[in-house]
Amino acid sequence: MELNQLTAHEIIDRLNKKEVTPQAVTDSLIKKIEKDDSKVRAYVRRSSLDSPDPRLPIPDSRLPLYGIPVSIKDNICTEGQNTGCCSKILDNFRPPYDATVIRKLKESGATILNIKTNMDEFAFGSSTENSCFGPTHNPWNMEYVPGGSSGGSAAAVAADEAILALGSDTGGSIRQPASFCGAVGLKPTYGRVSRYGLIAFASSLDQIGPITKDVRDSALLMNCICGFDPNDSTSVDLGVPDYTTALGKGIKGIKIGIPKEYFIEGMDPEVKKIVEEGIEELKKAGAEFNPINLKHTEYAVGVYYIIATAEASSNLARFDGVKYGFRAGEIKGIFELYTKTRGRGFGDEAKRRIILGTFVLSHGYYDAYYLRALKVRTLIKQDFENVFANFDCIVTPTSPTAAFKIGEKTTDPLNMYLSDIYTISANLAGIPAISIPCGFTKKGLPVGLQILAKQFNEEALFRVAYAYEQATPWHKMRPKI
Repeated sequence: MELNQLTAHEIIDRLNKKEVTPQAVTDSLIKKIEKDDSKVRAYVRRSSLDSPDPRLPIPDSRLPLYGIPVSIKDNICTEGQNTGCCSKILDNFRPPYDATVIRKLKESGATILNIKTNMDEFAFGSSTENSCFGPTHNPWNMEYVPGGSSGGSAAAVAADEAILALGSDTGGSIRQPASFCGAVGLKPTYGRVSRYGLIAFASSLDQIGPITKDVRDSALLMNCICGFDPNDSTSVDLGVPDYTTALGKGIKGIKIGIPKEYFIEGMDPEVKKIVEEGIEELKKAGAEFNPINLKHTEYAVGVYYIIATAEASSNLARFDGVKYGFRAGEIKGIFELYTKTRGRGFGDEAKRRIILGTFVLSHGYYDAYYLRALKVRTLIKQDFENVFANFDCIVTPTSPTAAFKIGEKTTDPLNMYLSDIYTISANLAGIPAISIPCGFTKKGLPVGLQILAKQFNEEALFRVAYAYEQATPWHKMRPKI
């Protein structure tokens, strides 16, 4: 087995035994990317890929991620590296600083690859088709999408083109692509991981999190990226536990709720059957299941696309061609500078969300739409608080379908938005959620099982997810490219 096919914890064991070197690990990964990424297209700007500069200091071998390469989504700032949110409007933008998560990874001994993973432009999408670099392909079937917006990170992990990867999750953008690609994807509690250096989509919803090959790797990566950051006003000052201690504890007696609102008409029957089989596996392991109600779930999509677009329109106002990024040529005056730069620099989906967000924030509509959405968001959050007063976790499907074909939903934005129907509520409530592989459709496409817990209780997610993973073979399966 090649080094790039191993999990991070397997590589760490070999590094500790002096069986391999960090350079050999990185070289194996680069070889795989050069061989297969022209088909998968998980990475952007591949021409800049090379081995780490041998003059750079070698990190201490006692560090937790010593010698482990980490792949980074194109919206997380890395000093001196092109970081453009896969948008023309940030063409050739090179941040002068590291995001806090990048700094933490470097301090943990990780190797940061000098190319970024593909994504929907500014994280606007559920399929990684809205990138200015073109779509990423699902490694399980190249005719299908990998999910989005962190589709490049998920596809890279699934194709063994990444050992560990970071994505961002605003409405499911880590969990849904992890589900579509057969990987493990975790959205941490809002405030658990610093957003400093994450190019914002919707500031009250965004979270950075890991996409990995198995649950243990997810826990290892979370250990290194969590913690209070004074540079992020929404960062919460809580101690960070060692998440790996939650693994292997067993789940006998754990109380899990099943919301009827997540098993509704329109869900793919094959996905429903696979998820129900996953629930039965957890029952065998000793978990106690009961039905629950999350009665405001039906409003989640509407609320999300009001709040998220409103915040996006505000955040993206800064991209105007004045200080950095793309600037349109042949302009006459400041008005043309703004209109032509933004008109040519943003893609169709970005323009659609900016227009929607500007509308709901406009005079006469703010109270009717945005303010009302904030109130319903509070009700959705209260639904989860009421459930977690009596339950440890909630289990649902990650997505109502498996991956769909490239181009299948690009002409129907509303249908595309519904791809995130099961993941959005966790962002609105600020709670942690994880997607783990739980089977395959008859077409050979992965299906994900989603587990949710109360705020700052990621340990419960890892405990349940690991118990399921160890009882099933799905995390060991890899696509043949």
